[in-house]
Amino acid sequence: MRTFRVMHRTEYSYSTPMADGFTVARLLPRVTPLQALLHSEVAVTPQPDEWDESLDAFGNRVLHFAVHHPHRSLVVESTVEVALHDGAPPARDIPWRSIVTSAADARGGLAAELAPYLSHTAQTPRLPELAALTDGVFSDVLFTGYAWSPSGTENSDVPESRGVVDSVRSLCHRIFSEFQFDPSFTDVTTPLETVLSARRGVCQDFAHTAVAALRSVGLPARYVSGYIETLPPPGEPKLVGVDASHAWCSVWAGELGWLDFDPTNDQMPPMRHVTVGWGRDYDDVAPVRGVVIGPPAAQSLVVSVDVAELR
Repeated sequence: MRTFRVMHRTEYSYSTPMADGFTVARLLPRVTPLQALLHSEVAVTPQPDEWDESLDAFGNRVLHFAVHHPHRSLVVESTVEVALHDGAPPARDIPWRSIVTSAADARGGLAAELAPYLSHTAQTPRLPELAALTDGVFSDVLFTGYAWSPSGTENSDVPESRGVVDSVRSLCHRIFSEFQFDPSFTDVTTPLETVLSARRGVCQDFAHTAVAALRSVGLPARYVSGYIETLPPPGEPKLVGVDASHAWCSVWAGELGWLDFDPTNDQMPPMRHVTVGWGRDYDDVAPVRGVVIGPPAAQSLVVSVDVAELR
């Protein structure tokens, strides 16, 4: 088990005082089977006139606050500490087509849980270009071992689909290998079609790409938002995407549960990742989002993130 402290600072500055402002923030980490929350606090300057916390439809912690007096800046600072347990690869695999069938046939509470993660969204649309990523990855293979048949005879040529863990790991590696990390190429408004065409972008784009690809073959997939450790292990290169919010993915694998993977860094399971929240896409888990009311003014935004392991 390892312990990490994350400090996330967002500062908006306005050339003219704003009269009013409303903000929604998702900065407080979730508790998961592999993550325990030890400490969390969020400080806002100037002092908000309204403050509330709730859970959204996906179970993420959401802060709502408002400043109802003139202000030329808004600073949101979060400090959290979490304890992470290392995830282990599944001890077995399940054919991916059986997962698709289980998701499609789900009823009751399971159906309600999976439904949001099966549907394509504006950020993760169904595109023909996704086939270039899924072809050869989500496929049928031929087992050469023995399998039981209803007649009681042994059949050495039983067609079966590839394992979901093996397939998703291959998809993760394909995105990592075929796409170039380029923070100057995209922003939060860049369409996925542009990312697929240029084969470049940032962690948010690669997560959207993976999620859209998984949904295109019928597998439930969710977009995960959080952070990764800023300091690399001794002798290893620094991971891509540090010193900023990070994004990765999670796929539902039936009895195996939800399995996380990070296509930006080609990791399954991810390592040194602090989970804040998850949803259908980035729009569901944007760290800080809001609106200000006032006269026309220039606005600037500065974001800084530091993730450090506590020794």
